[in-house]
Amino acid sequence: MPIWLHILIIVLLVYIAVSVLLYYLQDYFLFQPEKLPKDFQFLYENQMVKEYNLKTRDGAVINGLHFKVDNPKGVVLYLKGNSKSIKGWGKYAVDFTSQQYDVIMVDYRGFGKSIGKRSQKAIKRDLQYVYDKISKIVSEKHIILYGRSLGSGFATKLASMNNPKMLILDAPYYSLTKVTGRYMPFMPLSVILKYPMPTYKWLKYVECPIHIIHGTNDKLIPFKTSVKLSKIKPKQTTLYPIIDGGHKNMNAFKSYHQTLHRILDPKKRTIDYSTTSLKVEHSAKK
Repeated sequence: MPIWLHILIIVLLVYIAVSVLLYYLQDYFLFQPEKLPKDFQFLYENQMVKEYNLKTRDGAVINGLHFKVDNPKGVVLYLKGNSKSIKGWGKYAVDFTSQQYDVIMVDYRGFGKSIGKRSQKAIKRDLQYVYDKISKIVSEKHIILYGRSLGSGFATKLASMNNPKMLILDAPYYSLTKVTGRYMPFMPLSVILKYPMPTYKWLKYVECPIHIIHGTNDKLIPFKTSVKLSKIKPKQTTLYPIIDGGHKNMNAFKSYHQTLHRILDPKKRTIDYSTTSLKVEHSAKK
């Protein structure tokens, strides 16, 4: 056997082995969950919060928080990013409760107190179940879907299958295949990726107003991603660049909060930044 053929076979075998390894271990690379004990108590200053657990048809349990206000204008279903749990993400609820919106946050399977075998299909099914629960109590014309990073894809899928008041995407990706492809350009991701999350495909079927917020200095998901997404349904989409904003620090920019106010309450002229997540302190204990 020629030495070049021998080397080629070895390279091919290594390539296949790495591909198989990535297929089975991708959950560990894509998700960074924080698990919480069942008796963990969520505590937030100056917030009315109710915890709930929903049992799905396959036996999973989805844990969530309902941040309440008096006489709400509507409800925001906030779909978080891929790290930690709603314990920490709950601090962002003030950006909406301060504007008289209830907020519902949930932990995906394997995050926080939520349990169950995780898959893209299962998570989509869980979130539709949560949405159905909300829409039985609140008219869809008062439901806002907010998707942050990983959650932007799920929020878009929900919006494509329902009729919410609006869809707000915070640092969205074109697809997870594209994001991971930047770091593993030679791997067959279209074949092995369990979570392709094609936001761009789902966005084509969204009929409500679409608002996209993205930091211009985002190193994980480049701003140009949102530029591309904004061109899919241009007549109903508005893109808001947060100058110098990164992937994880947009709430530290006043322009981000000004943008949220512009989207949620265009008539409101003044902003009390002390009621936002600009410098909010979050506390929780067992």
